[in-house]
Amino acid sequence: MKYAVGVDIGGSHISSVVVDVNSGNMLKKSLAEVKVDNQASANEILDKWAGAISESIFSIDRTQLIGIGLAVPGPFDYKNGVALLKNVAKYDSLYGINVGNELKKRLDLPIEFSFRYSNDALSFAVGECWGSKATNYKNVVAITLGTGFGSSFLSNGVPVIEGDRVPESGYVYHIPYKNGIADDYFSTRWFLGQYKSRTGITCSGVKEIADRVGNDEAAKALFDDFGSNLASFLVPVLADFDTDCLVIGGNISRAYPLFSATFQSVLIERNINIEIMISELMESAAMVGSARLLDEEFWTKMEPLVAKI
Repeated sequence: MKYAVGVDIGGSHISSVVVDVNSGNMLKKSLAEVKVDNQASANEILDKWAGAISESIFSIDRTQLIGIGLAVPGPFDYKNGVALLKNVAKYDSLYGINVGNELKKRLDLPIEFSFRYSNDALSFAVGECWGSKATNYKNVVAITLGTGFGSSFLSNGVPVIEGDRVPESGYVYHIPYKNGIADDYFSTRWFLGQYKSRTGITCSGVKEIADRVGNDEAAKALFDDFGSNLASFLVPVLADFDTDCLVIGGNISRAYPLFSATFQSVLIERNINIEIMISELMESAAMVGSARLLDEEFWTKMEPLVAKI
């Protein structure tokens, strides 16, 4: 057996799991999650990260471990494993540090041991196209709806980040939309801001608004508007990529039944006939996707892209 550890670095936690590199299956017993203070010192953060990874490795024979893949938010030097996060309100203390080298010391791994890196949105999409039904489709667009609006484009399971078919780097969050950019409209803050402006009520999250839909017309209308807006925005994006399948992840995707009717009706009206899937792997997708970086055949296709993300 050949195993890799897939790691997802979140804003306030780290999650890691052992993945069978041949099948893409996770070893559920190896899942580790550790809370991390993103304002802490570099040593404290790296110790926490190493602790989670070590916990995952503990569940297998170390001789079967071929490498570690990390899904890390940018800015980050993905080719060399150096953190470049600065003035983004998280992990500033890691700036300029070679994360792989520091983790190898803490995990007692040889310096030549394979560490590979990608960003969180790409890792999510790669995981979905390896470990879920999305693997059956040629051109897949994956979006994440949560605190921000993430996106990735994959053709035959490999990310596409340049060319006429995709926005620059595969990012859609910054594309102008209505009175702002897409991220303003397809994220948690839109729901909270709109609900407050329409009702005067402050909610703590999208779930709280979703729970009100049954007896609150304003909440129902909000999800209807979200669905039609999202579809209208995505129509040209999906058409340009000749998309077969759209995968929707992120916390807001859990409320898909509340906006699916207006979302699908706009797509049908605009002749976008595609498969729509809600993420099967959800929080695990980025871990599975980052572990796939250790599959050599996949890495030969991915490595040229890593320097450009």
